[in-house]
Amino acid sequence: MPSTNVKALSESTKDKLKQGIGHLEAFLNQHTLPMLAVDDQSQETELFYKGLLSDLRHLLAFSEVAYEKLGVAIRRPNFDNEFAERILYEVYHQCVNAFFYPKNECYSEDGRYAYTGQDAIRFRRKPINSARDIVLTVSKVYEELRDDLAYYENDYMTQRRMQGQK
Repeated sequence: MPSTNVKALSESTKDKLKQGIGHLEAFLNQHTLPMLAVDDQSQETELFYKGLLSDLRHLLAFSEVAYEKLGVAIRRPNFDNEFAERILYEVYHQCVNAFFYPKNECYSEDGRYAYTGQDAIRFRRKPINSARDIVLTVSKVYEELRDDLAYYENDYMTQRRMQGQK
């Protein structure tokens, strides 16, 4: 991939991560487990929200680290194409995958809805509106990142391996 494309992709990825980070931080700073599980005090509901909060905190941490790394790559006097591509690969495999494949599986993407204009995110339990809204809001950011960085899902490593064999 030409370095001008990688630099532009790095800048747009950084901007999208910043947007996702802002939404996640605002939600996590304003909501606690007792606030989310206020309507239903069952153990299953508590476990659902514990898992959701844990997954969102992991996503936030991965996104913040990637955001900082992209900032370093972009600010370098001589843009290092390889370094930036490695970070973009990490964004795909850590941030995007952390969103779409959350450890606690409180929500998942149902691909049947992805192209219908409906929300493709399905929750294991019906969450309160604020929890539902944060996941759906950041889903748009991480969907865009997934589309932008699709090359880094498989093709990037295949190309790197082929370069190593030459």
